[in-house]
Amino acid sequence: MLRQLFQPNKKRYSDNKVELYRRIIRREAEIGGHLFGPVSAGARREFFCLDEHNWLWHEEWTDTAGVRQTKTTRYYVTPDGIFKLQDGLPRHEVTGPEAKNFEAAVRLYVEQVRIELPNLM
Repeated sequence: MLRQLFQPNKKRYSDNKVELYRRIIRREAEIGGHLFGPVSAGARREFFCLDEHNWLWHEEWTDTAGVRQTKTTRYYVTPDGIFKLQDGLPRHEVTGPEAKNFEAAVRLYVEQVRIELPNLM
């Protein structure tokens, strides 16, 4: 009986770990979304690293006709290159200025996350 009382609650620990992961991802997405200037009122922009290969750029806004628009771009990073998948279009390799811009965005993101994320924990 005493052993049961002092056993860590694995489910609670697991739930806490999942919630912490979600909070970190949300904060990283917010940090990344503000790297490229202010976000308009009523709009949302996120840029974050999902895992070791996937980076996401997500935007939501209301167009001039009052219709809500969204665009999600996934950058898949491999040793062979950076590949872009966007809203159901065929994937293509990112090269030239777009690749340089992506690499600069990643560096800036990592720098900002290192500065701001410790405050979350």
